[in-house]
Order: sequence, then C-alpha cells, then structure tokens
Amino acid sequence: MTLMPRTFRPRRSLLYMPASNARALEKARTLAADTLIFDLEDAVAPDAKADARAAAVAAAATKSYGPREILIRVNGLDTVWAEGDLSAAGASVADGVVLPKVSSPEDITRAEAALNAAGARADFAIWAMMETPRGVLCADRIAGASARLAGFIIGTNDLAKDLHSAHPADRAPMLYALQRCVMVARAYGLSAIDGVHMNIEDEASLVAACKQGRDLGFDGKSLIHPKQIAAANAAFAPSPDEIAQAERIVAAYRQAAAKGSGVAVLDGHLVEALHAGAAERLLAQARAIAAMAP
Repeated sequence: MTLMPRTFRPRRSLLYMPASNARALEKARTLAADTLIFDLEDAVAPDAKADARAAAVAAAATKSYGPREILIRVNGLDTVWAEGDLSAAGASVADGVVLPKVSSPEDITRAEAALNAAGARADFAIWAMMETPRGVLCADRIAGASARLAGFIIGTNDLAKDLHSAHPADRAPMLYALQRCVMVARAYGLSAIDGVHMNIEDEASLVAACKQGRDLGFDGKSLIHPKQIAAANAAFAPSPDEIAQAERIVAAYRQAAAKGSGVAVLDGHLVEALHAGAAERLLAQARAIAAMAP
C-alpha cells in the first residue's frame, strides 16, 4: 500500500555561484549543494555580463555536476541583458532559470514567452524570486501564471530594503512575507526556498536561520558561500530519529489498514491517514537525499 507516491528532488541547499568566476564554476563540481545557481545578476559586473552568460551555458553543457540541479539566475526583466540571458538559458541544457524581482504574473508570462521562443524543453523551469512587496502581495497570481513555474526563492535582502525595515536575526519584520510565500507555494504545489544568510562567519546564527526556515515550512535555503552548505543540508534533511519514527508510523497505519481500520494507535497516539501521509513524504525525502550522496 502506497500512501503518497511522489518523486522528490532534494533542494536543501541552493548555492549562488558567480558565472564570471571560472574557478568557482570548477569548484562547484565537488560541492555537496543540491542545486547550483550560476549567477548572471548581482555577482557579475556590467562589463562581464556577456562573458558570464556564455560561461554559465558552457558550464551547464559539460554535464559534469553529477546529480545537482543547475539553474541560471538571469538579469531582471527591466535590464538590457534580460532578453539575451533568457534566450541563451532557454536554449541551454540547464534545468531552469531564476528570475529576479518578480512583481506580477506578467513577469512570469513574459519570461515564459522568451524561453519558448528559444526552444526551451518542456521541463525547463522558472523560479520566481519573491523580493518585492508587490510580488508578495500577488504571490497567488504569480503561482498560477505558468506551468513552468517550479517554486519561489525568497530575496530577503531586497525585501527588507523595499519595506524600509530592519533585518534582524529573527526576521520579524518580514515574517508575514515569508509565511505568505510558503502558504501560496503549498497551495499551488510549488517548492519554497528561504533567503540567504549574509553572515558567513557565524555558524551558530546560520544554524538558527536554517532551523527557522525549516520550521516555517521551507524546503531549503539559498546560500552565498560553500561553507554554508553543510548547515543547510543538515537542517533541511530528516534526522535518523525522525526517519525511524516515520517508519514506525507507516508500519502501524498499514497494519491497521490491513485489518480494515482507518486508524492506528502508536505509543498512545492516534495515527490517521494524514499522519501516515506525512511520514511517507518524509521517507521519500530521505530516500531522495540518500540517492544524491556520491
């Protein structure tokens, strides 16, 4: 009996890599990030944009990054580089693009049209960066804008800037935005990735930020440095104890179902279909993570 058949792709850690840095693209082949984002936007100077675009496409074409997902963050739609970025990325063998500062469903449909014109594969994805107040407010319309949309990536730094808010460790000023994006993502079957943590030297604060992101419901965290990968991978993966408990829950529910009951009792707690389904999801996640290991 399969309670929740589903194929999972781990996205615990999404690492931005400047596509203008050949050494970084080479090093990325050995990193344990689940997803690599070859960046053409913030990390690349204006006079290096064209070369970075070519480098990102060429790096993806090598197919030397193992099971890692490869995304290309293009420049914003309001820039002179966007059209060329989307055209090159759409014709590439990358898995998708990350679109900055998405503020309306029209941004998604415009990007989709450019990708279609470039001959992008049917499974080539768009990831929307949710980093503007307008984007957060119309998140549900954005989520339904295209079948290519795979998920949201939160841009907390730009969001704090536009909100004119502080950006404290607990991220209290933007909790509404974070929770709204997670809720919309779940309603539309999309992935939700938490924003970056800027302090690359304070391990404790990174661990706390990852825990907060997981507690809020995010699937993983976007990262700015390889030294952040281990913390994100640990935080967004089921622990051995969680896996063991999930196995017990599924076994108890299946045993009850075999006897014609829709409810089991485990350690004094009722186990219903919703609990067994959540346990199946956790186990599927654990299997997918194990498959990523070298």
